Amino acid sequence: MPLHFALTPVLVFVPKYYTAELGLSLVLVGNLLLLARILDVATDPLVGYWSDRTVTRWGRRRPWIVAGAPIMMLSFYFLFQPIEGVGPIYLIVCLGGVYLAMTMMLIPYYAWAAELSPDYHERSRITGWRSAIGIVGNMLVQFVPIFFLVFFDYGGDKAVLQIVSIMMLLLLPISVFLTVTQVSEQQNFISSSTPLKKGMRLMWHNGPFKRLVSALMVGSIAFNITTPLYGFYIAFVLGAGDLTVVMLAFFYTFNIIGVPFWVWLAKKIGKHRAYAISFITIGSVNPFYLLHGWGDFWWMLPITIVSGFAGGAFATLPNSMKADVIDLDTMMSGDNRSASFFATWSFTQKMSAALGGAIALNALAAIGFDPQLGADNSETHMLGLRLLFTLPPAIMFYWAAAIVWNYPITASRHARMRATLARRNLRRATSAAT
Repeated sequence: MPLHFALTPVLVFVPKYYTAELGLSLVLVGNLLLLARILDVATDPLVGYWSDRTVTRWGRRRPWIVAGAPIMMLSFYFLFQPIEGVGPIYLIVCLGGVYLAMTMMLIPYYAWAAELSPDYHERSRITGWRSAIGIVGNMLVQFVPIFFLVFFDYGGDKAVLQIVSIMMLLLLPISVFLTVTQVSEQQNFISSSTPLKKGMRLMWHNGPFKRLVSALMVGSIAFNITTPLYGFYIAFVLGAGDLTVVMLAFFYTFNIIGVPFWVWLAKKIGKHRAYAISFITIGSVNPFYLLHGWGDFWWMLPITIVSGFAGGAFATLPNSMKADVIDLDTMMSGDNRSASFFATWSFTQKMSAALGGAIALNALAAIGFDPQLGADNSETHMLGLRLLFTLPPAIMFYWAAAIVWNYPITASRHARMRATLARRNLRRATSAAT
């Protein structure tokens, strides 16, 4: 929950606050967000590789999560409560700390979840519940600042950043403690012995994984073109900058409402088809943002509701599908390399997010848009912002749907894979007993 509510403000509020109020340029902030993600080229695969080989009496996933928590708390606090006059070095150090901690915590955490059940449909329920709790975190980010705005007249980007940083300091240690003390970890796992180079080669030849990662990359770039532009769109096009958290609250409320539907639909028509339909849905409504102008804040609501509902599939279904892909790799390699797969997935997700943000902010700078508060941008600048916010993401959402539409691991194929793995494990157990 606290990790999920950390992700959205980093992409929505940090770019706008550091450019509009601290005076850093759009190009600089966009490229620093991308640079911080590039550093994950080394950390993501290494954490995944080492997590698969960690052997302690507390398990192989728990130690990484515990070690990442204090790094996350410190980096997040300083990123969200900067002093006046901070520069690019301050921003890149804080972003690097946040992303390193995210890597240390999320890769083992997602690998741990994939190991909780071997069942095709139960994995969707696990990821569905986990996504729902994450969305609750995203909702808290919006509703708590709204509470302070309504009852204490304390609002704006700076207020949101301060409130969110305090929430992180309070909730992260509690959530980590409950996770590592209350959730069981598989003890009879087969520790990975596949060398890193061979493992990467096997991953490259895993066709379903490449298809799934490609859909993730395209869809994530689309989503993250809109994310850093969200605050600019509401403030400069609609004239309601202080209400950004209100619209995001609606988005994440319908995220969580949509999760049970997408889990149900995945059981009826398959995970990959449900995932593709969610892309088509959000791609179909996104261009309607072009119709809005000054004072049309509440006319944005229907599109936000549909987009939020469709987005409920994004964190639920691909993570469940990823666990199925790992079973295929286990058949090919003989090892359980969950964390290595989640490291590749995490890196792709984070790089796509940073690339989408860099594209959005650099394009906004290229059209001459001025992000400073009270800036007098022309109608041409407003049209450019509208077009960036709507059309490229819509095209890419349809592209992602096309990639994943004929994804090959269905429920019946997965059942055959699990039967093969069960026979192999039985032979190993019999051989060990003999």
